[in-house]
Amino acid sequence: MEYRTLGRTDLKVSSCCLGTMTWGQQNTEAEGHAQMDYALERGVNFWDTAEMYSIPPQAETQGSTERIIGTWFAKTGRRQDVILATKIAGLSKMLWTRDAEVEWTRHTKAQIDEAVEKSLKRLQTDYVDLYQLHWPDRPVALFGDKMDPKSYGYPYEKFEDILAHLDSHVKAGRIRHIGVSNETPYGVMRFLAESEARDLPRMASIQNAYNLVNRGFEEGLEEVCVREDVGLLAYSPLGQGYLTGKYRNGALPEGSRKQLFDRLQRYESPQGLRAIESYLELADQHGLDPAQLAIKFCDTRHFMASTIIGATSMDQLKTCIDAFDLTWTEELEEAVNARHADQPSPCP
Repeated sequence: MEYRTLGRTDLKVSSCCLGTMTWGQQNTEAEGHAQMDYALERGVNFWDTAEMYSIPPQAETQGSTERIIGTWFAKTGRRQDVILATKIAGLSKMLWTRDAEVEWTRHTKAQIDEAVEKSLKRLQTDYVDLYQLHWPDRPVALFGDKMDPKSYGYPYEKFEDILAHLDSHVKAGRIRHIGVSNETPYGVMRFLAESEARDLPRMASIQNAYNLVNRGFEEGLEEVCVREDVGLLAYSPLGQGYLTGKYRNGALPEGSRKQLFDRLQRYESPQGLRAIESYLELADQHGLDPAQLAIKFCDTRHFMASTIIGATSMDQLKTCIDAFDLTWTEELEEAVNARHADQPSPCP
């Protein structure tokens, strides 16, 4: 397993990050514990969760993933062996995450204070290594949506105020480092500018979707993050399962995310399905597991800090972690880029 420095921090994170969002709905506590045991044995020292997990978000299971991680820490006593990342929800109507009566989930001081306290309690730890803003406090275009021009007039918490709110927890030792997620080039640069101007904590990472059929990160965020030392934590490297081939030719495996929740529409446009099939054919031509091809593509990007993998079975987890040992060739690079040029990022 390769280890990389996260941003300008002293954190050395494994190139594979263990994603956990299925624990508490698709996976039991025992299965989550088994995944953590195995991942750590394989050298995966970096785990990612969020206050709103498990997925899909709902009041009945909110916080369940953090609780499962917390019981593993209590059982094993191995908190010091893990670099732990969690996230606070951004602007949304998921009001069940808050005890106080609020109109929206936000990045106000009161809501950050509440979210940090509750995450630490569920996780059974007194600190997190990386605390991330799951998505912005302001309206932004996400997942291929267009921005409503009227939304630019909506009020939002100032960048410098959010950093100051987080800084109080950094100084208290509850948070070691901070990061963003589902953020834009504008947002990253504004946070970095305010951090530098006001001697506030610096964003170390950005967690955005990135995969063979969604390379939008390269269109603006790549330059920002490379020049400013902000590491990408790529989520959805398998395109929510589509790049594994399990939904090929209309298949609908029992217990799959599509069969259970039917929330994969961003990968189901005609152009998206054509592009996905072209990458599955590429894997076939080279005798590769398509999931491993997709993961190793992410791992070999020069701007990648860590690629977040997720699995609902131990066989899937082994396949995903084994992908990091795959040899990436110039032939594969050229073939992938040719397919991207023919159909660039059809699944934003």
